[in-house]
Amino acid sequence: MKTLIYSFNEICDYRGALVAVQQIKDIPFEIRRIYYMYNTKKGVIRGCHAHKNLEQVLICISGSCKILLDNGIEKEIVILDKKNLGLYIGSNIWREMFQFSEDAVLLVIASDYYDEKDYIRNYDEFLKFIQN
Repeated sequence: MKTLIYSFNEICDYRGALVAVQQIKDIPFEIRRIYYMYNTKKGVIRGCHAHKNLEQVLICISGSCKILLDNGIEKEIVILDKKNLGLYIGSNIWREMFQFSEDAVLLVIASDYYDEKDYIRNYDEFLKFIQN
């Protein structure tokens, strides 16, 4: 599985740092939805689903977490621990977010609005879906 990590430009000076991301230019799709996770308790696993069509970029803007990616053949774990790195997750990829640090804030930029019909929440159904 080829993991796509974006390294966003940081602008730093005596005032601090700034990272800006723009649709199409920095993110490979038009942005339709942004949300973030925080205060995730120790031992909690988030995600545990795939999307039929949705694309996402995940940025851990505070702290760190790990992301398990699974395309049905290969599995890979990615550590997000830098504020200027974004992990691209395309459609038909099972994802699980885990080992959140206490201060973790995971920002998710999505290519479309929330649509429950786009989710595959059962791993066996995911494997059947990608085989078709």
